[in-house]
Amino acid sequence: MSHIDPPEILLAQPRGFCAGVDRAINIVNEALARFGKPIYVRHEIVHNKYVVDELRTKGAIFVEELDEVPRGGIVVFSAHGVSQEVRRDAEARGLQVYDATCPLVTKVHLEVVKMCKDGFTVLMIGHAGHPEVEGTMGQVGEGIFLIENLEDVAKLHFPETEKMAFVTQTTLSVDETKEIVDALTKKFPNIIKPRKQDICYATQNRQDAVKFMAPQVDLVIVVGSKASSNSNRLRELSEKLGVPSYMVDAPEQLEASWFEGKKRIGLTAGASAPESLAQSIVARIQEFGPRQIRSLPGVVEDVTFSLPKNLTN
Repeated sequence: MSHIDPPEILLAQPRGFCAGVDRAINIVNEALARFGKPIYVRHEIVHNKYVVDELRTKGAIFVEELDEVPRGGIVVFSAHGVSQEVRRDAEARGLQVYDATCPLVTKVHLEVVKMCKDGFTVLMIGHAGHPEVEGTMGQVGEGIFLIENLEDVAKLHFPETEKMAFVTQTTLSVDETKEIVDALTKKFPNIIKPRKQDICYATQNRQDAVKFMAPQVDLVIVVGSKASSNSNRLRELSEKLGVPSYMVDAPEQLEASWFEGKKRIGLTAGASAPESLAQSIVARIQEFGPRQIRSLPGVVEDVTFSLPKNLTN
């Protein structure tokens, strides 16, 4: 009798929360525990509907602009970071601020400020309208330009003597930025690259895990919300590797037809998606037909970031 492999769900490693997201959510929870509700949060703390809804039920109020926060109120800045203008506005309104900006994003902010101070024209590779891009470009009043694609590179005209440097949005894929970086270095041979790749370790690790998983499966499910840049990149990456992929942020979004005739299902989760949500989606997949669950080998992340001093003192 021939051996038949059972249907499986393969779990990518690593997946889900990164240290920056973990820290941001802990900051909101700690502020709620210490000061009670309401705690205002400027912008979604992380781009995940499940997380935002859960914090909302605990008493967090999410706002887009600071004029929605009463004078003297408590506000948390999201993990994506904010511009200097937003910081000045918060001070002028007498707001008590707890900053949940991811330390890796802060690193890029500091690089931009230093380079502009040193007379460099800075190019930022990223997506227009993304809060991280707005926050990073808002660290300086002038001298920074957004690059979204190769056409933007073609439009750049600076003299040979111009001191040029670039940074990147942390949640972009390495592959996605490679073409742009190559075009920039070709056009401006002396352009200064970031000291260390600005694409964060978690974004890179999750993409590497998808590259490892995709060839082994017939379908990839990415747990993540539409607004999540790094979750979108994971879905795009598996599609590019030739595997049909869907992104969901609730079990009821899964459709039985996706799984028909699919032997092996791969599952990953963006850096802002909690493991509890990933597990509820695994459970829902099991309802369409029993499958064995197998965790794939991969990088084990042990990075942690401490909470802001003004919240722990």
